[in-house]
Amino acid sequence: MPEKIDFSKVSFLIVDSNPLSSQLVRDILSVLGATAVRSANSVERACAILRRDPVDIIITEYHLEPENGLVLIDWVRSSSESSDRMIPIIMLTANSEQDYVVNARDKGVTEFLAKPFNVEGLYRRLVAVIAKPRSFVNADEYFGPDRRRRQVPFGGTDRRGSDG
Repeated sequence: MPEKIDFSKVSFLIVDSNPLSSQLVRDILSVLGATAVRSANSVERACAILRRDPVDIIITEYHLEPENGLVLIDWVRSSSESSDRMIPIIMLTANSEQDYVVNARDKGVTEFLAKPFNVEGLYRRLVAVIAKPRSFVNADEYFGPDRRRRQVPFGGTDRRGSDG
C-alpha cells in the first residue's frame, strides 16, 4: 500500500441495505484508521444524511432495496439539494459485468469495486479518489468525473480547422 493517507480526517457514508456487507466496509475503514463513518440502508436515508451532514466520500452498493445505487448517484450529481455534486462515490457490487460498470460510470460513479474485495482493493480505490482525483465534466447529458482513464493521442486529421 504505497500512499499514506490519514483516514481519521476523512468522513464516509456507507450505503448498503445488507447489514453484514455494510459492517464489513465499516470494519475495513476502521482498520485503515477512519473514525467518521456513517451508514444508511436506503437511498432515502442516505439523501437525508447528506442534506443534514455532508461527508467526504460515499461508498454505496449497486443493489439497494427498494431502489438501486444509481438512483443515489443521480441524486448526488444532479439534485439542487445535493450539498456536493463532486463528492467521490465508490460503487460496490457482486455484479461486475460490463453493463453494470458502464451504467455506473455513465451516472457519475468515481470508482467501481467488485465483490468480493479485500482491504487492499478498497484502499486502492480510496487512494485514487483522495490522492488522484479526476477532473469533472459538466456537459448537457452528463455531470461527473471524467470517464476517460487514459489519454490517447489523436492520430487523425484535424477537421475543426485552424482558422477557428
